[in-house]
Amino acid sequence: MNLSTPIQELPKVSAVYVKKLKKFGIKTVQDMLFYFPARYDDFSEIISIKSARQKLGETVCVQGQITEIENTNTFKKYMAMTEAVIQDDNSEIKVIWFNQPYLVKSLKEDDFVCLAGKVSLYKEGIFLNNPSYERINEIGENEELTHTGRIVPVYSETRGVTSRWLRYVIKPLLYRFVEQIQESLPEEIIKKYKFLPIQEAVWQLHFPSTFSHADAAKARFSFEELFLIQLNVLKEKLKLMLKKSPACPMDAALMKKFTDSLPFLLTDSQKKCAFAILKDLEKTAPMSRLLEGDVGSGKTVVAAMAALSIAKNSHQVAFMAPTEILAKQHFKTISDLLKDFDIKVGMLTGKDARITKDGETFEISKKSFNGDLENGQIDVAIGTHSLIQKTVTFKNLALVILDEQHRFGVEQRDYLIKGKKLIPHLLSMTATPIPRTLALTVYGDLDLSLIDEMPKNRKKVKTIIVEPGQRKETHEFIKKEVKEGKGVFVIYPKIESQASKLKEAATKADGDPFSAVSGSFVPQNYGFNSLLSLPVNEVKALKEEYERLSKEVFPDLRITMLYGKMKAPEKERIMLDFKKGEIDILLSTSVVEVGVDVPRATIMMVEGAERFGLSQLHQFRGRVGRSDMQSYCFLFTTDPSMLNRKRLKALVESNNGFELAEKDLEIRGPGSLYGTQQWGIPDMAMQGLTNIFLVEKTRAAAKELLGKDPELKNYPELKERLKQFQTKIHFE
Repeated sequence: MNLSTPIQELPKVSAVYVKKLKKFGIKTVQDMLFYFPARYDDFSEIISIKSARQKLGETVCVQGQITEIENTNTFKKYMAMTEAVIQDDNSEIKVIWFNQPYLVKSLKEDDFVCLAGKVSLYKEGIFLNNPSYERINEIGENEELTHTGRIVPVYSETRGVTSRWLRYVIKPLLYRFVEQIQESLPEEIIKKYKFLPIQEAVWQLHFPSTFSHADAAKARFSFEELFLIQLNVLKEKLKLMLKKSPACPMDAALMKKFTDSLPFLLTDSQKKCAFAILKDLEKTAPMSRLLEGDVGSGKTVVAAMAALSIAKNSHQVAFMAPTEILAKQHFKTISDLLKDFDIKVGMLTGKDARITKDGETFEISKKSFNGDLENGQIDVAIGTHSLIQKTVTFKNLALVILDEQHRFGVEQRDYLIKGKKLIPHLLSMTATPIPRTLALTVYGDLDLSLIDEMPKNRKKVKTIIVEPGQRKETHEFIKKEVKEGKGVFVIYPKIESQASKLKEAATKADGDPFSAVSGSFVPQNYGFNSLLSLPVNEVKALKEEYERLSKEVFPDLRITMLYGKMKAPEKERIMLDFKKGEIDILLSTSVVEVGVDVPRATIMMVEGAERFGLSQLHQFRGRVGRSDMQSYCFLFTTDPSMLNRKRLKALVESNNGFELAEKDLEIRGPGSLYGTQQWGIPDMAMQGLTNIFLVEKTRAAAKELLGKDPELKNYPELKERLKQFQTKIHFE
């Protein structure tokens, strides 16, 4: 056996576990060894039972001999309970385990045990509540303990795969295989930063001698995983530098004519970004630029200037949107902006194809569309990913514009040109504010342009946190606004029921109701079903809320639902009706987050606002305030905690998306932002993304190494580690 051995060949891993471990990306021995703890419990101080009895509410670790153990029932027989008594030389204490009746088979009277758990109180006295346990040979033994009597690793779990089981499997694997792990960091980096060698670091992450050792191991792997991300994006950039793109000189007179044709003035920020993009397009070096700007800041106009320049240089543009609704919106906007410039704009979606020329729009067959595109008769093609398929061929594609889809690598550009030598430039647009640490890692292969001004005629959206007692007053205000012809968005978060979460928590805790409900004592007259009916701030299902709002709150208003699983034509019809004023209130999940433009909408009402990140709330807010009318964003919250109040107050005080992104990163961490959870970024790198100094250090190290050895020929172990890493991460 070796590090590549599949886990199903291990003696302690049954087929049931194999399936569950795959959810964590664990398929081999190496995967298991690199599945690091999420946190640690400090059970390293073993105290006497007499001392433990004085520490009510605290977690303690004790050793003793079992004098009694039996199974009983509690909570009106809803849950099995195992009761035991252990004693040492001076005292004894009762122990209760919940929902673990099998313990009477593995723990017997006269056995010596080490226990770690919370000292709790109930009507019969003090007891140890659901402690971790392991058998020992005698009191005073503390060597080779795994689950108690040490700093104990706690892993991310799933049903049936507990931290106890993972420790039970991982520890013998460390003894057997850790010496096979090859050092992947270059020796000069290890020496420069005084990192632990990889074998010792793996050991100390799983079973640290002290918290200082655990911190040293974390520091090494945080650096390494960020370093691998940096190598990945910088190698992509190097690969791009070997390619060439069409050079499209800027026509200054044409750009002036375009800006003069607009019914508004460009902001200084728009001008600066447009100039940077147009200068990039003049070069044969492929552009890879990310255009950032708050919702409504005018990114599409800047993109239209780039498209116009490309088209007037006799080349083509592919403009891709994430949904058909947005593709159609962009088609109309771009067509209107370019109608006086003899530019043929086309749109291809999954259902139909259209072209516009001189301000008129025509439906055509997809076959005709593809023919026009291949012959170069369509200058700007707008669509979804329907533009990337075998039947779609561009004659001379020079620019790809992506809306809210940041990743489009060399291979995808190569595919679009179908064998031609010159690859297209890339302009990606996003309304998602990106913190500096992400800009220097995940988006490190892109040049950034920032539109940090809003159009001058826009009024600041007033953001208000609505207290429970202010709901009725807010609803009355909304009715008044609707009577004046204004539109309302109502956003509800998508979330599973809290009752099912509580039940899962109780199951994870082996049925211990004390740990399932904040670790507190629940009176004995509560049955398990009563626990599940404890008051919880449950977010109601969208359809139930639709019924409630329609019948109880806004019975005289026209309300419609919009949710993710609706078919595209239905969504499009609803959005069009809302835009035209045939719907007063649009009740939705977060599907309106990206791109939808409804100028008549002046109210954004967010239920369960504490469940969204600041950046996401800021994007919701950006759906209103798209005209010169005063707009409002009402934040309804069901959680009055200080942390959530602090977060929401930041939204009230700031309209700057980039400030809010940094605040969100600070408060919630990167795992909840920007889709990073879906990217497969390891936890250590996630934690490192909050540390700008570490990010800059890893970027400098990656640049230096690739400057000397772009193919990593002298670092085979690092090259292999990077290859493995690339199979697990997938940036969007």
